[in-house]
Amino acid sequence: MRTLIFVFCCLFLSYTGLNAQNSPDCRSAIPVCADGEPIMPFVDGSGDIDDFDPDVIRQSGCLEKGSVSSANIENNTSWFVFRAGTGGQVGFDIEALPIGGTGTPTAEWDFAVYGPDVDCASISNGTAQPIRCNYEVNNTNFTGIGVNPENGVAGGPFVKGSQNTYDEWLDVIPGEIYYILINNFNTNFDGDPEQFSLTFTGSSVDADQDNVLDCTLRDEFLGLDIVACEGDPDITLSALNSPAGPDITNVTWTVDYEDDGVVDATLADGPSETELTVTSPNSGRYFVEIQTSLATVITDDILITYYGTPVLDEVIILDDLADSNNVEIVVIGDGDYEYAINGGEFQENPVFNDVPPGINSVIINDLNGCGTTEPIDFLVVGYPKFFTPNNDTYNDYWNVKGIETLIDPVVHIFDRYGKLIKQLDASTIGWDGTFNGKPMPSSDYWFKMDYSRDEEGVIVARTLRTHFTLKR
Repeated sequence: MRTLIFVFCCLFLSYTGLNAQNSPDCRSAIPVCADGEPIMPFVDGSGDIDDFDPDVIRQSGCLEKGSVSSANIENNTSWFVFRAGTGGQVGFDIEALPIGGTGTPTAEWDFAVYGPDVDCASISNGTAQPIRCNYEVNNTNFTGIGVNPENGVAGGPFVKGSQNTYDEWLDVIPGEIYYILINNFNTNFDGDPEQFSLTFTGSSVDADQDNVLDCTLRDEFLGLDIVACEGDPDITLSALNSPAGPDITNVTWTVDYEDDGVVDATLADGPSETELTVTSPNSGRYFVEIQTSLATVITDDILITYYGTPVLDEVIILDDLADSNNVEIVVIGDGDYEYAINGGEFQENPVFNDVPPGINSVIINDLNGCGTTEPIDFLVVGYPKFFTPNNDTYNDYWNVKGIETLIDPVVHIFDRYGKLIKQLDASTIGWDGTFNGKPMPSSDYWFKMDYSRDEEGVIVARTLRTHFTLKR
C-alpha cells in the first residue's frame, strides 16, 4: 500500500500541486520532505548552468546526449535532493501528466539517482555516476524505482532495451543524501512547459511516513551549500521556498563574506525583496530573515563558494641538490586540487619525490570542476646519478642540470682517490668522462660544488659533496 505523497522543500502552505516550483539546476536542487502534497512542477529548459557540458559529458549512467545537435542530457530537467531520515527501502513514481490536465501526455520522462553523499560538481564532471537510472521508452505513464503502479511490474537492474521503466528499490541509511535528476528525453519543440508528479513509495514510507525523509531539510529552503566556478551564471536565492510561502511581510538579506561569524553587509531589505541574485565571484555565507503576517520569523543561510582556474604560485625544492629531488607544488587559491607531473597520473598530494633534474612540467586540476591548467614548466636543479659517455648522444656528458640558475657555481670532480679530474662552471657543457684526453674507467666519482642562492634577498653560500657513477 502506498500511503504517502511528498512535497518539496516544505508544505508550501498556499501552493497546490499544480503550481509547484521547479529547479532545473543541480546546485539549487529542491529539498523534498515527507509531509505534504505531490511534487508537480512545470518543467521547461535546462537551467542557468550546464550540469553536464554537452561537449564533454555525452553520457551519465544510462542517460545520453540527444540526437539533436544542440541537445544535452539536460532536456527539461528537474533536480531534487533528499536526506534519509530512517533506514530501509525507498522508491518513487514519476507520472507523466498532460498539459492543461487533459489529453495525452507528450513528455518522455527519464531519471537518474546519484548518491549517497556526492556533490553536484562530481555529478557534472562524470566522477559520480548514477546508482539508479532509466531511459527506456515509457509504455505506461509511469517510470521510477520500485513497482509500476499501472501494470504491477517490479523494478530490476537497468538493461538497455528491456522496456522495463522501473529500477530496483533504494536501500538507504539515515543521514545519507541523494540527488534525483528527472528529464524529458523528448525535446520540447513547442516551448510549452510539461508536467509530472513525483510520489515517494516503499516499505520505509509505509512504516514511518513522517520521518522517512528528514524533514529538517525543508528548513534549509535556500538549498544545500553551493560550490560554483568563477564566471558561472548568477545564483538566485528565493525566500518564496520557505515554509511561509508567499505569506511575507518583510525580507532581509545579509552576508558574511569570510564566513567568520561576522555579518559584513545588509544586501536587501523590504517586503518585495523575495529573491537575491549572487554574482561571481562573491563567495560568502548568505542569510535571509523572513517576517510573516503571523509575526513569526523564519531564517536560513547558505554558503556559496566560488573557485577559479588554478594558478601556480611556485614549486618548492624540498631538499635542494640532495640525492633525491623532492618538490612541492604551491597553488594560489583555496580550492581542492590534484596534480600531475611529466604526463603522469594525477594525485591530490602536492609533494612529488625523485623528480628528475632539469626541466619538468606540472598540470593542476581543480577538483570542483573549475578548470585545468596547461602544462607549466619548472626547473629542478640537480645532477644525474650516472652517465654513459659512449658517443651515442645520450647521457654523454655529466653536469649539474640547472646550474645556470645558481650564483657563482663551481664544480670539482675527483676520482675515488681524491685526484682532481675536472672543474666545471655554468659556462661549460659538462664532463665527457676523460682526463687529459683519455677515457676514465667505469667507477664512482665524487664531486664538490660551491655555489650561492638568493634567499629573500640574502646571498647564502652553500657546498654540496656527493658522488655519481660513470658507466661504459
